[in-house]
Amino acid sequence: MHYQGLLGIIFLVAMATPLAPAHAQAAAKLESCYLPRIKEQVLCGQLQVPEDYEQPSARQISINYAVLPAIRENKKPDPLVILAGGPGQAATELAAMIDRVFSDVRKQRDIVLIDQRGTGKSNPLSCQLSYVDELVKADDDVELTRIAGECLAQFNDIDLTQYHTVNAVRDFEAVREHLGYSQVNLYGGSYGSRVGLVYLREAPASVRATILDAVAPPEVVVGPFGLHGAQSFNMLLDQCAASPDCAKTFPNLSQLYQETLQQLTDHPVALTVKDPLSNEPTDMLITAGRFTSVMRVGLYHPMTRQLLPYVIQQTHLGNYTPLVGLLGSTMAQAEMYMGLTLSVLCSEDLPRATDEILAADGDNDFIGSRTADAFIEMCSVWPQAFRPNSWFEPVVSDVPSLLLSGRLDPVTPPTWGALAAQTLTQSRHLIAPQGSHTIVSHTCANKLVAQFLDTLDLAALDESCLHQQKPLPFVLNANGKGM
Repeated sequence: MHYQGLLGIIFLVAMATPLAPAHAQAAAKLESCYLPRIKEQVLCGQLQVPEDYEQPSARQISINYAVLPAIRENKKPDPLVILAGGPGQAATELAAMIDRVFSDVRKQRDIVLIDQRGTGKSNPLSCQLSYVDELVKADDDVELTRIAGECLAQFNDIDLTQYHTVNAVRDFEAVREHLGYSQVNLYGGSYGSRVGLVYLREAPASVRATILDAVAPPEVVVGPFGLHGAQSFNMLLDQCAASPDCAKTFPNLSQLYQETLQQLTDHPVALTVKDPLSNEPTDMLITAGRFTSVMRVGLYHPMTRQLLPYVIQQTHLGNYTPLVGLLGSTMAQAEMYMGLTLSVLCSEDLPRATDEILAADGDNDFIGSRTADAFIEMCSVWPQAFRPNSWFEPVVSDVPSLLLSGRLDPVTPPTWGALAAQTLTQSRHLIAPQGSHTIVSHTCANKLVAQFLDTLDLAALDESCLHQQKPLPFVLNANGKGM
């Protein structure tokens, strides 16, 4: 759910004229602005909302948003609102990627990016922590309670229990009204799909259509990722074994992985490497935990997935450059706002993680229970609040909904999409055989989304392009052989 950014912290410690909303008051508050890696000017604004909606006259926070105006003049009145993942990603910080992926949608629709409270410029819960000291520690010496506690200490004047999914939807609704849109279309990826479902429950009349990509319905528990990660990794092992080149180059890959894991468990390796962010020489201890974290994160996208057999082999042989390089690419991703991540998960998900769920999740030889254990440890010091059971019931809706899943997804399996579809009476669930996490980014699903928004005809969508996509070849050596 784009939790790879958090685990990096854990283990590494349009038109020619501007948008013209229905309300002139809203238009006056929009300003031209630039967003990273978008050459043209777009529109930005902020809206004050209550931190606690039960006390509307008390503390106010600012919700930051941006609008990528529709390209054509005969634009549609209903925009596409982007619900970012994580929890902990800021939508405006994903603007360049969103602009590229949804270029067809933007021809006729505005795209609205709203930083969820606690992210981006919406009263960000960013933990200013130095991860360098953590890089030289053994897995058992990384004090996650201390890390979470130091993060918590930075928010003394903030009621962290108000940073939850329902309040996020209230904020998004306030922005919709502020901008004068009668209805919106929603795209939610990963955790954003849960936000989309909660939006359907809380404000159904405001939603014209919904796209849920890498579906995480509210009735499932997120945070324990061992089981689904292991399932995805086992599919990688099977794909390698079925590929003559991969099988020849990396024979007995499963055994090689286990041997490498045991080597690093018994004898972590101290290195001096270039810091992935500053490029300065940095001491690092390659541990089993850091190795498995990079492996799990690598499964999120086909481009990094194809590197994993080579990374495993080279790590086993004592060449840590590929592993460190993949680790660095993880850290270079958009920031995850850890305070928001913990505020959501520690009150909404981890309290529902029963002993049975945790035992089943940890029963694997890929990463075991490492992710669940890490969240449980950090949540032990994080403020929590009771959430009613109604928050976690299946969402029932007849709003047209397109559900998307990747068969190879290591965190939100297709079974979760099928589960959500059971109570969405006007829905269709498409699965990309070679897709991983959030498939609009690496399959033809973005084209299907554009068609769906134009017509709302789920039955007319031709999913054959998803099945025609061939698996990317595995990288076999440092020169990219096999590509």
